[in-house]
Amino acid sequence: MMGVASVHLRTVVALGAHCDDIAIGTGGTLLYMCRTNPRLRVDVLVLSGGGTEREEEERAALAAFCPGANLRITVLKVPDGRLPSHWEEVKEAIEELRAQVSPDLLLAPNRFDAHQDHRGLAELTPTAFRDHLVLGYEIVKWDGDLGRPNAYQALDAALLETKVELLQKHYPSQRHRPWYDREAFLGLSRIRGIECGARYAEAFHVNKIALDLSGG
Repeated sequence: MMGVASVHLRTVVALGAHCDDIAIGTGGTLLYMCRTNPRLRVDVLVLSGGGTEREEEERAALAAFCPGANLRITVLKVPDGRLPSHWEEVKEAIEELRAQVSPDLLLAPNRFDAHQDHRGLAELTPTAFRDHLVLGYEIVKWDGDLGRPNAYQALDAALLETKVELLQKHYPSQRHRPWYDREAFLGLSRIRGIECGARYAEAFHVNKIALDLSGG
């Protein structure tokens, strides 16, 4: 049996190793949260793509994925695929963000992701955000690293269509990739929907969660 948890949201932090990671992994959830939580604050940290066309794509895309939100975006210049050799720089950036905000929810890559940048960011996240609810999102890719998630956000068909449309519109630099297409995004969301009793869903990995069963 699946339980349903409710989180009171005022501030959300989203972390991505690359421009488009956040939108692919949790774009539908961002749309849902921003539509149902007026004046939500969303702080975004992306590790690579700073100063390039990819940063321009990311800023336009996240503005569309977070309608009405108080959106703050930082895009760094860590080279793609080189996070392990920039460990201290990334850790400092995450700790600096933590000093500025204490989110009700944090969205980040999950620790089972095969990409070294994604996995490294997932490992560093709880070193700074130790007492926060972290949802580890998934990204379909060649590596075949999709696992068994344990948290889901149901999405209706209209919301998922909006997600896919925004992905296609705002990231033209990624359209050549064989996995970056409508069928891949819809197919994974349909499978995750089956797993949680919905039509469509985005899925997440939760490593640790503290309970309050007082009913207060």
